[in-house]
Amino acid sequence: MGVATVAVVGCGMMGRGIMEVAAVAGLKVRGIKVTPGDVNDARNKIQQSLERRVKRGKMTAEQCAEVMGRIELSSGLAAVQGADIVVESAVEDEPTKIKLLKDIEAKMHPEAVLGTNTSSLRLEALAAGLSRPERFLGLHFFSPVPAMDLVELGAIAKTADFAALKADEFCKQIGKTAVRVQASPGYIVNRLLVPYLLHGIETLESGIASAEAIDTAMKLGCGHPMGPLALSDLIGLDIVRAMAETMHRELGDQRYTMPKTLIQLTEQGQLGRKSGIGIFDYRGEAPKLNPAIKIG
Repeated sequence: MGVATVAVVGCGMMGRGIMEVAAVAGLKVRGIKVTPGDVNDARNKIQQSLERRVKRGKMTAEQCAEVMGRIELSSGLAAVQGADIVVESAVEDEPTKIKLLKDIEAKMHPEAVLGTNTSSLRLEALAAGLSRPERFLGLHFFSPVPAMDLVELGAIAKTADFAALKADEFCKQIGKTAVRVQASPGYIVNRLLVPYLLHGIETLESGIASAEAIDTAMKLGCGHPMGPLALSDLIGLDIVRAMAETMHRELGDQRYTMPKTLIQLTEQGQLGRKSGIGIFDYRGEAPKLNPAIKIG
């Protein structure tokens, strides 16, 4: 029942995190880049993440080298062949995912399990083009993957019990806790989290309090490790926007209506930490509010 080899399709922050934790757990990892760019960039970023573990005394240099030796990176889907489980973690766009999942299924072993790292797109729609939907489910990881213990496991009506059990075992192998959820947009966490993030941005826009005050209040008043504005930047404002758009469309709930600031920043390519500037500007010695944000 255990997983020996995992293939991860997508070399962004989430995909790299899944690769890292799987390799640290002793699994063979095949990472596949499906967007333009050098696969060595993903390798270098995983290496840097592991080296931070070495500096903190969580891993030796020899262990770091062993972990990197378990990761193979390529740009072709043929690398999914032979994997016990494949996790798709590419762009959060329904038509793109439907085609990609269909292409992955055509290459993977017929007895392997296929998971998608989405939480906002409908699993039933993503499964529409698959010939083996009984082996398909949602595996929603959280960022940063090495630090976050939760995985939301969403099954559609056609998902077989053995596929869910295989996915659950995989999560245990890599040190994560899987919670079973219905295949509904947002699952548990994002269904509750996205309105909170959007309202945090709206509160900033309204001028009720400064960005620093909003984040400090939620950290100290509610025990959150990070405030909603800094968290939005960490997740990526483009990801927050995509989740809000999808859940507003799918659920018809006004709580997912986007604030103007989120639209403005994403259209300008100011996406948060990954672009160096979002709600906060991270390009100086300390983060400060993006001066382009209009208050009041």
